[in-house]
Amino acid sequence: VQLQASGGGLVQTGGSLRLSCAASGSTLDYYSLGWFRQAPGEEREGVSCIRKNDDNTYYSDSVKGRFTISRDNAKNTVSLQMNSLKPEDTGVYYCAAGFWVNGGTWYRERQFKYWGQGTQVTVSS
Repeated sequence: VQLQASGGGLVQTGGSLRLSCAASGSTLDYYSLGWFRQAPGEEREGVSCIRKNDDNTYYSDSVKGRFTISRDNAKNTVSLQMNSLKPEDTGVYYCAAGFWVNGGTWYRERQFKYWGQGTQVTVSS
């Protein structure tokens, strides 16, 4: 499956952005889906995940209550609605897909086999 992330941009503190990740080559029904981000000089970290079959969602503590992940199987996309953005949300955001993702360790990159190219999100103070 090939993943293409989009929707990044420059936004002021408190603003919103909606990231989208479109899939081709396979249906996303088969996968758990995640969003990760990498800030300048930092390691990539898990932001959110939505598991296949049960659609359970998971969030990092830093975005809980502000970000919402969702999938649209008909459109073969996964989205990340980001509200109340903060400067520390700045980074490159990646979407990823994996067959087997454990809910307790959803943030571990090794569980995701396919990755999109990333989209830049910049939050100005």
